[in-house]
Amino acid sequence: MAARDPEPEAVQVSHPVPGITVIAINRAHRHNAVNTATALKLYQAFIDFENDPAARVAIFHGQNGTFCAGYDLHTVSESPTLSAPIPNTDPNDASRTPGPMGPSRLQIKKPVISAVAGWAVAGGTELSLIGDIRVVEEDAHFGIFCRRWGVPLLDGGTVRLRAIVGLGRALDMILTGRPIGAQEALAMGLANRVVPKGKAVHAALEIAQQLLKFPYECMKADRDSCYNATYNARSLEEALKFEFVGGLDCLRREGVAGAGRFSGGAGRSGDFSKL
Repeated sequence: MAARDPEPEAVQVSHPVPGITVIAINRAHRHNAVNTATALKLYQAFIDFENDPAARVAIFHGQNGTFCAGYDLHTVSESPTLSAPIPNTDPNDASRTPGPMGPSRLQIKKPVISAVAGWAVAGGTELSLIGDIRVVEEDAHFGIFCRRWGVPLLDGGTVRLRAIVGLGRALDMILTGRPIGAQEALAMGLANRVVPKGKAVHAALEIAQQLLKFPYECMKADRDSCYNATYNARSLEEALKFEFVGGLDCLRREGVAGAGRFSGGAGRSGDFSKL
């Protein structure tokens, strides 16, 4: 007989609009801090999103006015080896396996928008970084708060944060652990857009619906090329070759038809309303 799940709603998945998947952490009693069971549910939710042919864009957020307060330190105090409960973790090939926070080791194969409210700290900051775009509410805060307790970054914080904001700003955040408000996050490129309190998910949904209007394979190829150039390419030449090969294939499949629509009068003067 299977053990009863004590928190069946810790991760909620919905599809408010065809093509859009919304993934939410829902642990209000822990400010959406993630334990092992929640991490595995988050990981599976993103794997399911990747494997769903009808899903094009994901929105990732936390319920109850908080994005995520990091890893559940109550769990850490009870089990100091974070990786022990996480199955299939090979330190030599961890790119597609669960991390302590769940999906943090994945390079998600489709666009993800992180909608950040309240606190996104420690592992919560790390989780926010798996989004391609971060929509941040005006009173939200990021921060490597685990600096105070000797808990290191294990979920991509030292990797993705540097790539997004640059080495100097990343080290400021990582070494000091200080809170970073929405406006400072916007100035450093950690936040892409700042919106009023309570509006992050709504704004993210508007962006996701805009992305659905674009030729999808072309958008995905350009996204893949950006990540390849950032993390995988060993040289400028290699990055440019990856971009060209992937782009040429999309040009044949989508670009020729798109050029025809432009020639017929669509999209003139930067008009995005008639795609």
